[in-house]
Amino acid sequence: MAPVDSLEELQRLLYATLKADTAVMAIAGGVYDNVPTNPYAGKTAYISFGPVDTNEDDAECINGLTITVQIDIWSSAVGAVETKKLVGAVRKALHRKALTLTDNALVDIWVTVTRIIPDPAGIDHGIVTVSCMIEEPA
Repeated sequence: MAPVDSLEELQRLLYATLKADTAVMAIAGGVYDNVPTNPYAGKTAYISFGPVDTNEDDAECINGLTITVQIDIWSSAVGAVETKKLVGAVRKALHRKALTLTDNALVDIWVTVTRIIPDPAGIDHGIVTVSCMIEEPA
């Protein structure tokens, strides 16, 4: 069986990690790649996956890749407090955690930037940028 693509495997890991984190899911109604019509699921916030960038990071005899993933937080609660809480919970769930992939090796994962952006439509937007160093099999 061919190894799973590192982008696909990483997104599955990020999704599963966020869904399993009780602090994250206490605030978020869901974590989505494809946001449904009603993403809030009875809550006032949810998480979606945004843009992904990849950079080759090979070394001698190592196929390396740095993948940067934008995780978006959306909150319809009044004020930005809920957005800030959820951004913090996502950061704590992912930053420098000892997470593992099956087919590829997750060398390191770190949150590089968090941002809160007021949205003109009244929905606060939080952004958590996660960089992951992956070693792919030769």
